[in-house]
Amino acid sequence: MDININILTDQEAAILRETIAASHRIVVCAHKSPDGDAVGSSLGWAGYLRSLGKKVDICVPDMIPDSISWLPGAAGILRYDRQPELVQRAFDEADLVCCVDFSSEGRLDEMDHVLLGCKTQRVIIDHHLAPNLEAKLLVSQPHASSASDLVFRVVWQLGGFPQMDQTWATCIYCGMMTDTGGFTYNSTQPYIYYIICLLLTKNIDKDKIYRNVFNNARIPAVRFRGYLMNEKLQVVEGLHASFYTVTRKELKKYDFIKGDLEGLVNVPLTIKGHKLSISLREDTDIDNRILVSLRSVDDFPCNKMAAEFFNGGGHRNASGGKLLCSIQEAEQIALKAILAYACLLYTSDAADE
Repeated sequence: MDININILTDQEAAILRETIAASHRIVVCAHKSPDGDAVGSSLGWAGYLRSLGKKVDICVPDMIPDSISWLPGAAGILRYDRQPELVQRAFDEADLVCCVDFSSEGRLDEMDHVLLGCKTQRVIIDHHLAPNLEAKLLVSQPHASSASDLVFRVVWQLGGFPQMDQTWATCIYCGMMTDTGGFTYNSTQPYIYYIICLLLTKNIDKDKIYRNVFNNARIPAVRFRGYLMNEKLQVVEGLHASFYTVTRKELKKYDFIKGDLEGLVNVPLTIKGHKLSISLREDTDIDNRILVSLRSVDDFPCNKMAAEFFNGGGHRNASGGKLLCSIQEAEQIALKAILAYACLLYTSDAADE
């Protein structure tokens, strides 16, 4: 079977080549609370740009989770919460800014003004809905599995694959893997596995990548996850949905660090017939701000629920949002959301057999 993974038109490819060729100092920028895809796609794209002789700085608003901090090159990423002057200088000196894994204002929080105040030309590579950032070139593919998937396809189309080495191939694979839950959702399109085959020719160790990400928990994190599933999970009987809350007090008790609860929102989906799982976590820095994660299976549109009830959005099976309220009020909103979508969540027991 002949699989065409090109995504740019000839004109778009020409514009991107010319834009990169004319640039010398480039900033690659990813969103707040960067996940595996944000970091993997950033490092992968930076690897390609550096292979062309460009000076590249990768900038993110805040901490990278421990589960992906091992990625080659991650230690050199600039964090705005720790190095605001260096991040500002990188943007000031850049003649090109590349935004990966986001395409909307507000995704950088405290670093937003740095990006919006930078008047240099911008390229965006993203797979989220409703992009609203201005750019010289917007590579937007909402049906793609991940931004890392898109980065690979752009590099491939621009002729950069022969120069790709094991380090940036590892980063791209990690981004694809994490944004699909280990290829368990949003990953049924054949081209995804064609890309994986190509990445394997770069001698990546996909099994080790999986272990580094998913089998890398601290002992307090394992106990914390067990506590939340045992004591806090609230299952809405008959509607195949559930939610759980995480308070600041609990975060402190279990010595929480970013990444400790990564993927936990997927665990309730292992319940037979379950369709929707919602995580509600108190922000550690801002009072009365609740961070919301939603996961679903099959055709349930958690991105629509996120937009309607949680001031968020995302993908059909993986979305997020924020609430400005107490954790108790957030619980009521989650329950209201589940009941509002009851017609899509309800199936008879016979249908589940």
